[in-house]
Amino acid sequence: MSAVSTRPGTPSAPAPAPARRDAEATKAAILRAARHLLARHAHADITLKDVAERAGVSAPLILKYFGNKDSLFARVMSFDTDAAALLDAPLDDLGRHMVRHVLESQRDRGADPLLRIVFAPLHGDHGDVLRANFRAHVVDALAARLTGPDPDLRAELAVAQLIGLGVMYGIARGPRLRDSAAADVGDIADRYGPAVQAQLTP
Repeated sequence: MSAVSTRPGTPSAPAPAPARRDAEATKAAILRAARHLLARHAHADITLKDVAERAGVSAPLILKYFGNKDSLFARVMSFDTDAAALLDAPLDDLGRHMVRHVLESQRDRGADPLLRIVFAPLHGDHGDVLRANFRAHVVDALAARLTGPDPDLRAELAVAQLIGLGVMYGIARGPRLRDSAAADVGDIADRYGPAVQAQLTP
């Protein structure tokens, strides 16, 4: 069997292009770091250096990807992507899906899709932006899917139940809930999902 040779600089196959994947992973790490800090500190007290240190990147790299601190936190204060995943189920199974999504997001990614709204009072005028985005992207989007009377109220009640679950899991750190969720998120969804579903399909 003869050896196959190629001229230097002539690839025998297309080279992989990991740069875009790396960039997307870096952006995701920056957003996770900013969300973590926003849930624990006032917006005014968070610096790009804080975000960079938590994300394991340089502050200039954050500027490259997001422009400035305000642009970065505008992304963090948006709920549109989180809401899309949270509401991605048929209406008759949406309560159970949302419960699973809240628990799996915290357990697997360390980021609750809704919980940062709890910290809106920390952020002054930026808290108003956070509230407005939350209402538009989460509550109003859910209400638009509901039929029957009082869809806006029912959407708020369902979301309130999910926030309570997130607080108990992620902030109060209820040991039985966390142990159960680690073992079987499906069991918690079976128990808690019907309570949420009762607001969605009364």
